Amino acid sequence: MMQKTSFANESLWVKRAGILITLGFLAVFIVLPLYTIFSEAFRSGVAVYKKAVTSPEVLSSIRLTLTVALVCVPINTIFGTLLAWSIAKYSFRGKKALTTLIELPFAVSPVIAGLMFVLLFGAHGGLGRWLQSMDIKIVFALPGIILATTFVTFPFIARTLIPLMESLGNDDEEAALTLGASGLQTFFKITLSNIKWGLLYGIILTNARAIGEYGAVAVVSGLIRGETTTLPLTIGFLFDEYAFSAAFAAASLLTLLAFVTLILKSAMERRLKASD
Repeated sequence: MMQKTSFANESLWVKRAGILITLGFLAVFIVLPLYTIFSEAFRSGVAVYKKAVTSPEVLSSIRLTLTVALVCVPINTIFGTLLAWSIAKYSFRGKKALTTLIELPFAVSPVIAGLMFVLLFGAHGGLGRWLQSMDIKIVFALPGIILATTFVTFPFIARTLIPLMESLGNDDEEAALTLGASGLQTFFKITLSNIKWGLLYGIILTNARAIGEYGAVAVVSGLIRGETTTLPLTIGFLFDEYAFSAAFAAASLLTLLAFVTLILKSAMERRLKASD
């Protein structure tokens, strides 16, 4: 009979070596960069930091970043939920192909995604001339940034909800329909209640990616400073101009947003595990 092995029986030096390697990796790739960001941000003092984060350029980029997130997240929440519902609850021809297409934004480089929208809606694109004749501006403007960000953040909610809905099955919904509930009543009172923590988890991930997106936005925005530059793009500009204090000060704002996202993400994970 084979003896059952356990990691608890590993020798002490193996355990300590594994822990030390892990801690060393975290120190080099996470702790040290975070320390550098905040130390450089406050190197010239609190007054300089405050001046940097309240400059017109940084404030404009913060407003644009939040505007894009406030538009993209609800769009992806609605369509991601509907897509997950369709794939998890129904069988239809092309279901596997549709499930694969959801992964496309993960497989395509964000720069390529941005270029795709430029080629489609730009002045020399397939719809560009018609849009110009209608005085509608997509690329190098807010609509293009929203489109590109929506594309790269689209999979998060759908990919979070599909396995969750599949694991829950259809028993609750079928019981509600049998008792006379309408489709909308079943969705809002049964399905949405069952997936609410998973949905919030997906929303948090979508929001984090929307705020931090760089590649796709850099292509479609035209990099017009003070108009189409989000906070990540502004950080890049400031760093390229050797305005290190301002660049790190702006970067610290994104880092703080990342911390908030991680806290919320951890809370959602705990609630998801508790609801299993």
